[in-house]
Amino acid sequence: MEDLAKEVLTRIVRKIPVVKLRQVLGRWERLSERQLRSLDFTQPKWALCENLLSLCEENNITVKQLAEIEMLYRTEYPDQGIWHVFQFVDTPEETQCSDFMHFRDLFKANLKSLINHVSIQMKKLEDESVWIRIAWGENFRRPNHLKPTYVVHHLQTPYVFVSGLTNKHKPLLFQALALSAQCGSVKDVNLSGRCLSALRDLSMRQYKQVFPISHQECLQERDPLPNPNIENEHIKLTEYKQQVASEVFGDAVLPKLETAVYKLETKYREHGNENLVKKDEPFRGVVKFSSSNLLESLKYCVSSGMASAPVTPLLSSITQKGRNYFVIKDKGSGLIPNTPGPKF
Repeated sequence: MEDLAKEVLTRIVRKIPVVKLRQVLGRWERLSERQLRSLDFTQPKWALCENLLSLCEENNITVKQLAEIEMLYRTEYPDQGIWHVFQFVDTPEETQCSDFMHFRDLFKANLKSLINHVSIQMKKLEDESVWIRIAWGENFRRPNHLKPTYVVHHLQTPYVFVSGLTNKHKPLLFQALALSAQCGSVKDVNLSGRCLSALRDLSMRQYKQVFPISHQECLQERDPLPNPNIENEHIKLTEYKQQVASEVFGDAVLPKLETAVYKLETKYREHGNENLVKKDEPFRGVVKFSSSNLLESLKYCVSSGMASAPVTPLLSSITQKGRNYFVIKDKGSGLIPNTPGPKF
């Protein structure tokens, strides 16, 4: 086996936990039952890797076939790395491709017409999602399977999810996708995160969101206050906070989103610092919210009173617009007198 294949297999084995590696190799179907039973998954990884290398050499496994192991792992456990959401623009509904074989042939032909040295692997899962693994090469170099790009697309939808894409290869991928999907262009949705299912639910509005109109009776039935001596004003305030939180975020389980970023490009208006107020250039800064489940955290802050109500559009736009990256600017160009706050 060539050195590149050995390096690719070593990287893959080191990346996958041993318990999951056993399952992935079983689904790989490149090793016989006898060969799988010969592997000792209790030994150190370096020894396990050596035994697996010898079995692959025995079966004349290629680099592209080794890459299937990583692709199987990523499809089963997709929350690896950061995913970015993009959207097809100007796509006529009658031209949306629904046949996987047709889309696969189109995409491979289009991408290979743009770059010669590229390795493409595609697979359709049971949930109708199309997974694409791309190993990019150079003019005189073979495809680099150590740093692949992953693309996930649900046919007949305008959204595509991308991980591991560099700026150098972004125009090539977008052009191939646009030609294959027969759309005008591909735009950034400004939504990213580790949890692929959460990004899909937010962008496609697939999560169950409930916006109740009246909450007073159902709130009392759902969360009765056991202390009859609590003042009436306190009761109404608590109900109001719960109502606002439910109206903005709903009552169902929210998609798991880790971050929200706000880039500020606004005029400094705080009194007391004349040096900043007199500057013509906008005040620039970045505000980032982080949590293991940001939307649930924001909902709790509103319902508990830690965040003021009504909820600012800066926070409610995460679910309403399906974004977690915002650029906040002053209205119009430059400073407009009596302009009430920024726009985004």
